[in-house]
Amino acid sequence: MAGVGITVNWPQDQIGVQISRTQLLVTTFIAGLVSLALELAASRLLAPAFGTTELIWAVVIGLILLYFSAGYALGGRWADRNPNPAVLYTALAIAGLTIAIIPVAARPLLIVAARGMRAFSAGVIAGPFAVILVLFAAPVTLLACVSPFAVRLAVDDVSSSGRWVGRFSAVSTLGSFIGTFLPNLVLIPNLGTRRTFLLLAMVALLTGLWGLWRTHRRRFWLFALAPLAIAGLALWEPATVKPQSNMVYETESTYNLIQVVEDSSARRYLLLNEGQGIHSVYTPPQQYWAPNDPLNLLTGGPWDYYLIAPYFNAAPYPQQAVRNLLVIGLAAGTTPTQFTEVYGPIPIDGVEIDPEIIEVGRRHFGMAMPNLTTHTTDGRTFLLETDAKYSVVAIDAYRLPYIPWHLTTVEFFSDIRAHLRDDGVVAINVGHSPGAEDEGGDWRLVDAMVATMRTVYPSVYVIDVPGSFNAIVVGTAMATSGANLEENSRLLEDPRLVAVAEKAVKGLRDPGPSDRVFVDDRAPVEQLTHAIALRYILGIGPD
Repeated sequence: MAGVGITVNWPQDQIGVQISRTQLLVTTFIAGLVSLALELAASRLLAPAFGTTELIWAVVIGLILLYFSAGYALGGRWADRNPNPAVLYTALAIAGLTIAIIPVAARPLLIVAARGMRAFSAGVIAGPFAVILVLFAAPVTLLACVSPFAVRLAVDDVSSSGRWVGRFSAVSTLGSFIGTFLPNLVLIPNLGTRRTFLLLAMVALLTGLWGLWRTHRRRFWLFALAPLAIAGLALWEPATVKPQSNMVYETESTYNLIQVVEDSSARRYLLLNEGQGIHSVYTPPQQYWAPNDPLNLLTGGPWDYYLIAPYFNAAPYPQQAVRNLLVIGLAAGTTPTQFTEVYGPIPIDGVEIDPEIIEVGRRHFGMAMPNLTTHTTDGRTFLLETDAKYSVVAIDAYRLPYIPWHLTTVEFFSDIRAHLRDDGVVAINVGHSPGAEDEGGDWRLVDAMVATMRTVYPSVYVIDVPGSFNAIVVGTAMATSGANLEENSRLLEDPRLVAVAEKAVKGLRDPGPSDRVFVDDRAPVEQLTHAIALRYILGIGPD
């Protein structure tokens, strides 16, 4: 029976004590929950400095699994040598304390690493990254010790050992299952990453104290004040998760660390995670035409080029021909704001997977235009759910090294084409390393995207965005010519469109050859983006 007690004979001055299998099962459940919650929280702790790429996830998961392996082996040997419940609960209490140390110790390291990311310094990045991951070694290893240790304490008859091993494994896995969803769906959005770590630390520590109260009262009092220290850390509020100058707002969502910063002209910028890419730009409306400068609406960045994508169609292409817009990767609404100002209140669908970013757009980026309908979902899912056809589909879901591979494939672009009007265009913001190929620039991702899109669209163009790591790739639903853009630019009347079109004509470039065509079955996008980023950091030119 689960409630059967186990008599442990303590050495020296300690007396026998009853520890039930029920208590051991609960302890194992909590250890499983906390250990997997730590793994999920680890990626969020690292995101402000290192981002959330699959490479980061692979490193985190791989090292956590190594710590699990070490803990399982250590716990089994430890239990055989000293099958003492007090040892088990002491280990759990220490695990709680080491968890509480992680966010405090990691903070200065993350700040150093963030500076390294801004400077693209591999040495400055690698050191803090390694140290932070080492911080997880002690708590995860100790938590992994719990399950084999508890089994050793619970089994007093070899004939029933298989049954009890199965029960403890099942309970630990159930805890891990809950711990997989708890951080990102509940704790981090409501408490933040730092307090999530402290809550997990408190859970582990209190479970250890629960066991020590019954098994080793003197050791219980040794740890008794630790919960107060963790509570004090939880009440202490650092200024920001990641310091930024001119910070307006900061929050953590299920998906991202979100920051809003503002420059001296009151223009605002949306930064996510490690903050290497600007995801939205907002100019206050009063500056659109003041001081008598209509170009204030323009950002100088890739968003401007979505405005002129339709003008690859044959001239004369009237401004009124742009009927509607779909934005995949809405962020805080830069593109809908610009389209509404230039083309009027045309219907706009904006797709953004992170609802907190949409809320930030409404509160801090003026994203309240009545012609915009927001959709909190994945871009590809939205395409399956709508029958609408669009004049322009703007895809702004790529930021090196964050590129959702399923939004890069032949199948995805086929879905896009099915939702284009006869004169519709799709425009995508794709990253590259700076400079031309002979100057060490790396355009392999852009060239691969062009090769992929050419299997779907009759005409594909590349516009280099000056002064950035960005290129705009445009595909047209009908066969067109690059000369159309130049001809239309001479016919445009809106000075904002004229300014962007003139830059776009100068920025047109021929894509390089590529044998990469991304399909759902094989789209090694992150492999390519990591190679580009690493070569740039190390100063190595493309192959």
